[in-house]
Parts: sequence; C-alpha cells; structure tokens
Amino acid sequence: MVLERQDIRLVPLGEDDRNQFILDNQEAFDYGALEEFGRRDDHFEEDGHIISRETIETAIDEGDAYRIVLDGEKVGGLVLKIEGEKGELELLFVSPRIHSKGIGYAAWCAVEKLHPEVKVWGLVTPYFETRNIHFYVNRCGFHIVEFFNSRHPDPNDPDAADHEEDGQFPGGMFRFEKRMP
Repeated sequence: MVLERQDIRLVPLGEDDRNQFILDNQEAFDYGALEEFGRRDDHFEEDGHIISRETIETAIDEGDAYRIVLDGEKVGGLVLKIEGEKGELELLFVSPRIHSKGIGYAAWCAVEKLHPEVKVWGLVTPYFETRNIHFYVNRCGFHIVEFFNSRHPDPNDPDAADHEEDGQFPGGMFRFEKRMP
C-alpha cells in the first residue's frame, strides 16, 4: 500500500515548458497504449501518438495546466477545467519511469486541496486503460457513471462518431465522477 506523499508540488505550466509538457504527455499516454496492445496498437490520434499535440494544446489553452514536481524534478503534469462547483480532469500523466510510486495519487490529493470549491469532479478515459481505471476507482474514489460507445456516444465530444469509424477507441470510453463531501 502506498502512503500519501507530501513531497509533490503542482506548479503552473510555464510557456517555456509547454513543448516538453506535450512531449512528456505523449510519452506517458503512448506507454499505456503499448503496454496494453503492444506494437500492434492502432489507437493513435496522430501518427505514432495515442494523443495528438492538438488535443493536448487545446486542453492547455482551455484549462489550467500544472507540472507535477517531485524533489525539483518535473515528473508529470495535469490539466484542469474548473467551472464553479464542477471540475474536469482533462489530462493527468506521470512519467512511466516512476509509475506505481504514489505520485499520481499525491498529485490528485493536491488537486482536491487546491480546489475545495469543486463538488463534482469528472473525467473520461479509454476502456483499455486498466491502470487508469484502477487508479481512479480504487485509489482516488471515482465511480464509473457512463460508458460511451457506438450505441451511446459522448454528447460532449463532437467527434465521438468519428472515433468509432477511425478505430481510435472502438471499445469505448468510460466517464468517471467523484462527488466531494
């Protein structure tokens, strides 16, 4: 069992770090896809990447981006979108070289402390990301509240139908929520 870490800081993303943030995010997401599917993976948004630069840039531009810092080293990042009492976790990644050390959980705890006004947190993740599902449900206290697929597309994703056709997420996406006390 990993104890809550106190040595994690969330630092607002600087413009000079934007490109590296994007590359680090792509590396982490690609790792998850390769871990699940191996070299046969065809779930990429952009040639060679499970998540495109455009998707990450849009999240950064429309939300608040932070670096996850451990002992002065950038070890991950996240992007939040806050609207009143609702918060959306757009992106969360930790460098694959330090997975399973409690860093993601500590970062999530820091997010909750940073935004006590948020009463309902939400996020969406692909069905195949079993590490994510375990992390959000078993570690962070989220609940799966919806399953988006060809018979039930995500109404907030205008390209949802295209994901089924282009093969990116043919098995669907889970929607998670966490209601705060």
